[in-house]
Amino acid sequence: MAGMSCYKKGERSRLIYRVRLHRGRKGERKSFTWQDYRDLIVRAHIQLGGPIVLVWDNLSVHLVPPMKEFIAANENWLTVFQLPSYAPDLNPQEGIWSLVKRTIGNLAVANLDHLTKTVKRSLKKIQYRPHLIDGCLTQAGLIMDG
Repeated sequence: MAGMSCYKKGERSRLIYRVRLHRGRKGERKSFTWQDYRDLIVRAHIQLGGPIVLVWDNLSVHLVPPMKEFIAANENWLTVFQLPSYAPDLNPQEGIWSLVKRTIGNLAVANLDHLTKTVKRSLKKIQYRPHLIDGCLTQAGLIMDG
């Protein structure tokens, strides 16, 4: 899963996410590529209709040269701040994942499809509750009054 907690003053907060289902097939990528993250950022830019200030962790794929080139090429609408090496308390997305984990904590799933469907349902519910997203952003110090 990859997600973005989005805030724009005067509008409701949004959650934009993508889920990758890995079935263990030969040659299938297990994790998100830098292109997947790039596409998520571009999608957010289109949905939000404005510039983006991106605050993200130091996941290795966030730091690869092609991603840095993408960021530099789009500096007219994209500003990136890297979090310190280990700072989950500064990352609002950690709060989102915590909310998702609460809904699946004691869930006995039948298979991977059932788990994926349950996670997506949880993320969708969070999308329709902007106060939850606001709480995660506020806890990380990214929403300030005034």
